[in-house]
Amino acid sequence: MDHKKKQIWGWAMYDWANSAFATTVMAGFFPIFFKEYWSAGADVNVSTAQLGLANSLASLIVALMAPILGAIADKGSAKKKFLIFFAYMGALMTAGLFLVEQGDWAMAIFVYVMGIIGFSGANIFYDALLPSVAGEDEIDRVSGLGFGMGYLGGGLLFAVNVAMTLMPEKFGLAGAGEAVRYSFISVALWWGAFTLITIFWVDEEKAEDSLSGIAVIKAGFKQYLDTWKKIRHLKTVSLFLAAYWFYIDGVDTIIRMAVDYGMSIGFESNSLIIALLITQFVGFPAAIIFARLGEKWGVRKAIYLAIFAYIIITFYGVLMTKEIEFYGLAIAIGLVQGGIQALSRSYFSRLIPKGQEGEFYGFYNMLGKFAAILGPLLIGVVGLTIKGTLGPLANTPEQVEAIGQIASRWGIGSVVILFVIGAVLLKFVDEEEGKREAAYIEEHTE
Repeated sequence: MDHKKKQIWGWAMYDWANSAFATTVMAGFFPIFFKEYWSAGADVNVSTAQLGLANSLASLIVALMAPILGAIADKGSAKKKFLIFFAYMGALMTAGLFLVEQGDWAMAIFVYVMGIIGFSGANIFYDALLPSVAGEDEIDRVSGLGFGMGYLGGGLLFAVNVAMTLMPEKFGLAGAGEAVRYSFISVALWWGAFTLITIFWVDEEKAEDSLSGIAVIKAGFKQYLDTWKKIRHLKTVSLFLAAYWFYIDGVDTIIRMAVDYGMSIGFESNSLIIALLITQFVGFPAAIIFARLGEKWGVRKAIYLAIFAYIIITFYGVLMTKEIEFYGLAIAIGLVQGGIQALSRSYFSRLIPKGQEGEFYGFYNMLGKFAAILGPLLIGVVGLTIKGTLGPLANTPEQVEAIGQIASRWGIGSVVILFVIGAVLLKFVDEEEGKREAAYIEEHTE
């Protein structure tokens, strides 16, 4: 394998490594285990709000630190070092979920939040390494390859984890609960082991003005402050980030809350897990194909197609009543989820100044994480508000359950507004103007 291909595959393999956390933990077992084990006996809408709070808290912490860390990584040529630190912190916290005892929902949230910080923090620097491993003519394809490998790798381990929970005796385990706890250990080992490929195969170019020690921290903070000054010359970047802020919120919210929503409206957890597996294996080829569609058809058009699909998916989710419909939803999400993520990441690389990727991808991830604060909270607040309004009208347990399901449906339905706002803002993004603005910043950066 030549050096260029090794760089690309080494970079893409980190998505293979960390997607195990996104699938088995964030989207799959944590929401179920949180409801049935760590928060057993709590009202479903209350536990949903607790889970939303955990996701929002983690997102807020990452959002606040992302651009500063990105700027420091640029100045110290330290993107790989930061990726390694956050990746292994996330893997360690994931293993720590094994130790959280039944009913201890507060500790579960704490360890989970720390795991998300590791996962999301590492992604800042993973994204920032993309322009250094792929040229502009191949960046959409390479970005799509990363997401495709993530779906495949995360899906393969998730399939093993699902088998462990469905047939625990064949794995020498006492039951499904023990299988879930050992699944957290398997994710930590998978994440840590495959990250080694990225460490050994991906080179980071050392900047001519690279600094170290206290100097890099001071320079990083200065660069972070300078970014706010640059923004007035980067109106296209600002506009794209605003659009991304809204529509990726909807995407992330559906990823994190879909299983919780399915359980809230009465679906069996095993059916929901199978649906997640379908999403993973549909997502593998779809992310790669969607990236090629962006190259041929135009990246913005392809992103618009995905946003429109998500609006339809959300309405469909509100109205569905059968578990078989959740499988259809899983297929639809798999077709567009990786595509919108991959093309957004590669499109942003066209709009930012060269040599400042860590800093600007820090802002990119910051806004993505601030958006993810809004979505889960929106679902929780809307659901609890509707339940609080309609609850006094219920006279029987059946009516209480029905009102709870109505609250959950309205909660997930509220996500549509985020996709609509994102689509409207994206309409005004001009890529060519963005490139001119970025060139101006490159010329006037010391």
